[in-house]
Amino acid sequence: MTMPRRAARPSLAARASAFRERVDPARIGRRSVRRRARGMAAAAVAAALEDARYFARQEDSAEDERGRAELVEWERIDRLLAAAASGTVYDPDSDVVVQAELAAEAEAAAAQEAELRETARITARADELQVLRDLGTLEQTDPAEGDEAVRDELTRRADSYVQADVDAWLAYALAAHLGHYADPAARAAAAGLLPPPVLTHAALLAELARLVPGTGIDQLTFAARIAASDPEAAGALAAFLSRARSGTS
Repeated sequence: MTMPRRAARPSLAARASAFRERVDPARIGRRSVRRRARGMAAAAVAAALEDARYFARQEDSAEDERGRAELVEWERIDRLLAAAASGTVYDPDSDVVVQAELAAEAEAAAAQEAELRETARITARADELQVLRDLGTLEQTDPAEGDEAVRDELTRRADSYVQADVDAWLAYALAAHLGHYADPAARAAAAGLLPPPVLTHAALLAELARLVPGTGIDQLTFAARIAASDPEAAGALAAFLSRARSGTS
C-alpha cells in the first residue's frame, strides 16, 4: 500500500499513525508455519519441508517474502525436532525462539502504546495552551511536565516560526521556578529540552530579578529581545551579573 507523501516535519497525528502495525509477510509466514506444525512429529515436519522446498522452486523467491520465511521456518523446526528425543512433537508454546519473539513483540507493543499516549497528551496540551493564548491568560498558567515537547508542537503548527510568547512564558517560569520548574530536577532537565534563546532568557531574567527584587515581568521584556537576537551575549551578560552579585571576578 502506497502511503501519501508527507511534509518534512509531520504532525503529531501523522507520527502517531506511523505506529500502526504494518503488514509483515515474513512474520505472517512464520506464524502460519507454527500453527500448521503444532502437534507434528519429525516425519510430518520433514514432509511439509519437502513441500515447501518444491513450491519455492516453482515461485520467484525474490518476490515471495512470505514463501521464503515459511521455508526457513520449516527448516528450523525440522532441525529442532531432529535434535529432540524420538517421538517429540512440535509445540510453539515450548519453542524458545517463538517465546522470545512474542516477548519482544509484547515489549514493542507496550512502548508503542506509551508513545501514542504521550502523543495524545502533547496534542491535547498544545490545544489547551493555544486556547489560553487566545484568551490572553497564558502568563497566568504554570507550566507542566512535558511542556517542552508541547512548545515544539506549537512551533511545528506555526511552520517552525518561533512562538515568542510561549518562549517568554517558559523562560519566566524557569527563572521564577514556577509550576513544574519548582523541581530542581525539572530545571536541570530543561537545559537539554529547551533551545538556547529560552535558556539564556531565563538565566538573564533570574539575574535581573536578583539584581532588582520585585521587578515585574512586564519590566523585563527587553531581556527576551536580547536573548533572541544574541543568545551568546545574553548568556555572557547573565554570567557577568551572577559574578558581580557573588563578588567573584
